[in-house]
Amino acid sequence: MEIRNIAIIAHVDHGKTTLTDALMRQTGAVADGVSMDSNKLEQERGITIYSKNTSIEYKGTKINIVDTPGHADFGSEVERVLRSIDSVLLVVDAQEGPMPQTRFVLKKSLELGIKPIVVLNKIDKPAANPDHAEEAVLELFLELGANDEQSSFTTVYAIGREGVAMKKLDDERVDLTPLLDTILELVPPASTPDALTRPAKLQAFNLAYDNFLGRLAICRIYDGVVKTGETVTIKKPDGTARTGKISKLFTFKGIERVDVPSAVAGDIAIVAGLPDIYIGETISADPNVEPLPAIAIDEPTITVNFLVNNSPFAGREGKYVTSRQLREYLERELEVNVGLKVDFVSPDAFKVSGRGELHIAILLENMRRAGYEMQVSQPQVIIREEEGQKLEPFEEVIIDTPSEFQGSIIERLGTRAFVLQNLVQHGDQVRLTLEGPTRGLLGYRNQFVVDTKGEGILSSRVIGFKPFAGEIKKRQVGSMISMASGKALGYALWSMQERGVLYIIPATEVYEGMVVGNTSKGEEMTVNPTKGKNQSNVRSSGMDEAINLVPAYTLTIERGLEVMSDDEYLEITPASVRLRKQGLTETDRSRAKRG
Repeated sequence: MEIRNIAIIAHVDHGKTTLTDALMRQTGAVADGVSMDSNKLEQERGITIYSKNTSIEYKGTKINIVDTPGHADFGSEVERVLRSIDSVLLVVDAQEGPMPQTRFVLKKSLELGIKPIVVLNKIDKPAANPDHAEEAVLELFLELGANDEQSSFTTVYAIGREGVAMKKLDDERVDLTPLLDTILELVPPASTPDALTRPAKLQAFNLAYDNFLGRLAICRIYDGVVKTGETVTIKKPDGTARTGKISKLFTFKGIERVDVPSAVAGDIAIVAGLPDIYIGETISADPNVEPLPAIAIDEPTITVNFLVNNSPFAGREGKYVTSRQLREYLERELEVNVGLKVDFVSPDAFKVSGRGELHIAILLENMRRAGYEMQVSQPQVIIREEEGQKLEPFEEVIIDTPSEFQGSIIERLGTRAFVLQNLVQHGDQVRLTLEGPTRGLLGYRNQFVVDTKGEGILSSRVIGFKPFAGEIKKRQVGSMISMASGKALGYALWSMQERGVLYIIPATEVYEGMVVGNTSKGEEMTVNPTKGKNQSNVRSSGMDEAINLVPAYTLTIERGLEVMSDDEYLEITPASVRLRKQGLTETDRSRAKRG
């Protein structure tokens, strides 16, 4: 059977997974209602976090499809995948046009010499403009240095949600056959007849983990036939070699993995039995084989300290609370999460570096759901030294917003060292392009929602390390710190809410040193959220004022990482997210200030 290998790439929320699901349903690879986004977190957030493989059969050809994440924080997933396939479907929203992540993934695929097929999706949107979007895509191709062959791309129009595709806009809308035919026509076969005669050669481009089989390598087979039980040579890109034995082989059928005795050139297979395999390593039946070129992975940009929870409420809700258990989880995560780096600095503190706030937040969310409890410090960007110069990560930010909000956005990002690069007006909407340090963006997203009244869209991508941008004053609020332990009372919160924003609701348990809100004037303030209303000679405690409480700004992991200051910890347990001062008592805090 002939094999074709493709990846689906796009900006977040442009419809990659919906389109993949529709392709699988049409070809009978999965039943209705089954989705590629099988992870609970992915379903809740509506985004793809992990790249996943599936395969479909169409007209006697096996098509391996890799669905990739669209969010910039998971960019390291996309790069590896592109090395294992022969063409990409570049999905672009017909209304929004190319966005930051479109540029990122397209640049990577053009550099590898891949000729993309462009799919203009969501053409049924009220403001969709396929002609304008196609023109913008062509401009992007030329801007990224595409050659003549790549620039003369084929466009297919689609509505992924309805499972229809057309080669021309006025064609009849039936199903996805036009897209499948385009794939067979334009994507080159994954192997040639003579590839089968050469010794087996494959390269690991992704990792997985199985409780029974241990570490698994997801590999593209370039030459030959790979067999279960075969002894192979594993070579690093620098040429150092070791041997291993393949204990099990799987290929994909739909989203299921199928145990097979052998797999042939051109296919994508999962290999078990090589416990120390890593991404980019070449596996071959021939000990003298030349290793394939290395697969580069983007460097982390932010770092956070993970610590054992030592708050007064430690151990109440979590099942795994010790440093040994945290270490074991992080070591397991390193097996498969290659964008992550962990420095085991001391017995009860781990320095975790990731690709962005969302990357770290997803890790923390997965840990708390697994029953872990910990506290983390404020995210800090990674500063590099090169030739005596301090460098820090910079990001390009693209913002779509109603024009009435553009002034406050430019002003606020200006104070965070961002510089406006471009401004394009579309009716009453503007698209702003800005560049600035990642530090300036930490803690801005929630403010952005407030500034644009929820109508703005913000996307960003890391563009590399540039000279240090100097001091940035970001935090305009102070912390409201509890001076007592007990249950918060509505009466106390009612009198506190005039001073700022509260993070807790009545009946929340608090402890001394816990941050219960922020103060709008910017100074630290100790408060007593457990104080009740006293009786007097005239009145009972239940009479008089009607207590009207403003809804609390409930802390989630992402919100906590954004609002915390550098002398605070975010305490994360399976049931709660709390903010606390590193020094719980007033004495501890003044001692720390004196240093």
